[in-house]
Amino acid sequence: MKHNKAYIFIILILSIPFISCENIFEAEDENLGTMDRIYQNPAFAEGLLMTAYIKLPTNGLSFNDLATDDAVSNDESNGYRRMATGQWSAQYNPASLWDSSISAIFYLNKFISVIDTVTWKWTDSELNRLYKVRLRGEAYALRGLFEYYLLVTTGGIGGGGELLGIPLYNNFIESDGNFNIPRASFRESVDQIYADFDKALEYLTMDDYGDISSLSELPEGLEDIKSVANYNLVFGKDIVHRISGKIIKALKARVALLEASPAFSAGDIVLWEKAANYAAEVLDKIGGISGLDPNGHRFYNGSFIDAIDMSKGKDQKEVLWRNAKYSSLSLETRLFPPSLYGQGDVNPTQNLVDAFPMANGFPITDPESLFDQEKPYVNRDPRLSLYILHNNSVLKGENIQTGAGGGINAKDSISQSTRTGYYIRKLLREDVNLDPVARISKDHYSIHMRYTELFLIYAEAANEAWGPEGVGAHSYSSKDVIRAIRKRAGITQPDLFLASVSTKEEMRELIRNERRIELCFEGFRFWDLRRWKEDLTESAKGINISDSNYTIVQVEDRKYDNSFMIYGPLPYNDILKYNSLIQNKGW
Repeated sequence: MKHNKAYIFIILILSIPFISCENIFEAEDENLGTMDRIYQNPAFAEGLLMTAYIKLPTNGLSFNDLATDDAVSNDESNGYRRMATGQWSAQYNPASLWDSSISAIFYLNKFISVIDTVTWKWTDSELNRLYKVRLRGEAYALRGLFEYYLLVTTGGIGGGGELLGIPLYNNFIESDGNFNIPRASFRESVDQIYADFDKALEYLTMDDYGDISSLSELPEGLEDIKSVANYNLVFGKDIVHRISGKIIKALKARVALLEASPAFSAGDIVLWEKAANYAAEVLDKIGGISGLDPNGHRFYNGSFIDAIDMSKGKDQKEVLWRNAKYSSLSLETRLFPPSLYGQGDVNPTQNLVDAFPMANGFPITDPESLFDQEKPYVNRDPRLSLYILHNNSVLKGENIQTGAGGGINAKDSISQSTRTGYYIRKLLREDVNLDPVARISKDHYSIHMRYTELFLIYAEAANEAWGPEGVGAHSYSSKDVIRAIRKRAGITQPDLFLASVSTKEEMRELIRNERRIELCFEGFRFWDLRRWKEDLTESAKGINISDSNYTIVQVEDRKYDNSFMIYGPLPYNDILKYNSLIQNKGW
């Protein structure tokens, strides 16, 4: 079924706020979108599934970097700023995905329960069957994904020292049912996610959606289909933005990485191997290292977005899963410097800037880097200028001066100015115009997953499993992946610093730094620091610039408790409401 305007109506009716489990499907008086319509109209029924898609947190950018050592906000009311500075609690948790994820799971459970009841195509039994196959696969896949989001944000140590996961809602519960479900163990929760993903793969046996030209191309399980046209209508190019078999396999690697990480495992090599193998299963299909998109680190560039033409099957090589393009200028409004009519809201820290090596690949703390403190932005890793606006960077033809005398762009000049001496460049389209007399929007899209993340999952897991140069059952090592990523970035070749890395520990440090750089501002670092059990209290730093004098300064303390804040809290109200729920230790 294709998206159409009717679905917008459906989604508006069905996307009711999640207030409590008991009343999630109770209709108000005069509410025309009752449950009866779901059984009578397949478009209404599919609205349950589409509501889950709408609830994906990656439909937008969270910028939870603001609660880490990578960024600060100039907005005093920003939730992540408040979290980082001491207000994070079970009662105040902007990072929570609890309500939205459980709400999505309940919509999906209801959808799964009605799939066989609804007639999806009255006039064609083959089409009816195909819709049931695809929709059931999507529903199980999305349920597994929302279970993962719950696990990332609330998995942790219970009061008794046990490693706990999430409540497992495997079936739809009617409004008068029992919602007082205890948390399963972490192991049981992971197993449930894998079970849902594997169930989805029983139906979505094709890696990708797309039109076929002959019956010989039918995927496993659908070999008896008689009509190419029917297959293309249900599994063809018009639904490429929905969750697919290849995406599910990639998501299994993401789950396995969490499962193997220090916060949830005691260094089990088997778990690291599983994560590496899951990632490689997808990466091998694009040729391994040779499949790395040479422009993948610039995926947000307007020319690449504008070149997408799905009618001709032309998408970005870097993108594994994204939503559809939409015209907007909201991101630029939030992030452009004030001289370009932006709010300058998210300010990269000196901490992040210092994470970028020199162009020769050596960290700036290494004497061989030849780092010059009086010329701190010269001869740096090219990604620094791609991702961050520093003093004298040029954006839209304007010199952005963040030092003393730089006008409204200078550090701490006005409320919309940077607090650190830096602005974001990554993710922004320079051809957007915010000038009130000539405002211009441009196409954007949100990414759910890109291949660079999957390469980095492989690199991290392979190093822990087999060391920097081990390959397991594959043809490339952790070091091979990092070499390719750094070469793409513009690091001078041969990469002498990478060549000097020989131990698992040294490689681990480099991989974590590459992940920090490559995935900055995409919503990873907040949870990466926690799954690695890293220090959460590293203060956010900035830089004061006067003439040629550069002085690093403290900007914002990070007020976390490392003893328990590597795990997030369950909502306070739910703990009060449901006595079977156990809160994570310390909250």
